[in-house]
Amino acid sequence: MPRGQKSKLRAREKRRQARGETQALKDAEATAAAAGESPSTACPLSGGRPAAATPRHPQGTSSSTSADAALSCTDDSDEGARSQDEGSPRSSNGAEVSYRDALNKKVVLLVHFLLQKYQKREPVRKADMLKLVIKKYKYHFNEILKRASEHMELAFGIDLKEVDPIRHCYALVSKLDLTVDGTMHEEENIPKTGILMIVLGVIFMKGKCAPEEQVWEVLNMMGVYADRKHFIYGEPRKVITQDLVKLKYLEYRQVANSDPPRYEFLWGPRAHAETSKMRVLEFLAKIHDTVPSAFPSWYEEALKDEEERARARATARARTAAMASARSRALTSSFSHPK
Repeated sequence: MPRGQKSKLRAREKRRQARGETQALKDAEATAAAAGESPSTACPLSGGRPAAATPRHPQGTSSSTSADAALSCTDDSDEGARSQDEGSPRSSNGAEVSYRDALNKKVVLLVHFLLQKYQKREPVRKADMLKLVIKKYKYHFNEILKRASEHMELAFGIDLKEVDPIRHCYALVSKLDLTVDGTMHEEENIPKTGILMIVLGVIFMKGKCAPEEQVWEVLNMMGVYADRKHFIYGEPRKVITQDLVKLKYLEYRQVANSDPPRYEFLWGPRAHAETSKMRVLEFLAKIHDTVPSAFPSWYEEALKDEEERARARATARARTAAMASARSRALTSSFSHPK
């Protein structure tokens, strides 16, 4: 093939790849911009731990222009990362900021990629993450993956677990045991587990029920408000007072003899079946960057709950085994004493 034609093909391929990357960055920017952040400036995932953000609506910005600028920044920073990996020192603080911003964008893109995999119920492979998201940042894969998986856990209540260390395959697992009834409803495809785990935690720490106003006090501190649309959870009031109640994860009832009427939340039957006090306490401890035993009274209660659940499971297994044994003896008896 003539050299000129090869050059044209290479140029066309680069333009196609750039368009694909620009679209991916637009998607990530939309996620971040809804939280009031721009991937090219301050990413909501820029810290070691994700922080909840109050949704704002940026004005006068073009998503196309911003995405193109972000792509340009990523390309420049990719070169900087590559030279650093080869041992070249960074020349200024500006290069350091650009470099960190580019890593932040990779974290946003990886979260977006993982959410798509979760919603499609597809396996996650390291090779795909490197090829489709990480690209030239392969030497920083572990850092990017750690931060993205942490955000998935705390914001969405989804754990990323390595299921095949040889082929480096991962599974995305909800903190709720959705296999209890073997089904996952369509409404549960959009992760609401994060906000549910927070509400369950407030209920747990308040006893068996929590006043609605105290639940909102906690959610407000995390940037989730009843009257504001949230960039992850949508309409929070509807989610916790209708959606999760309908799915039987929460109970929402009027406080007896309250005038004017006041309401409270309790764990629903599916919450009791699909999670536990210990799982909820572990989730809350992670938010506070500590361990469950840092909350002694609640930790003791969670341990007792684990013991009770273990005894209940053992009793159920013994009952099942006894019934199976009885059926086996009955069948043996019927064959040995034919009519």
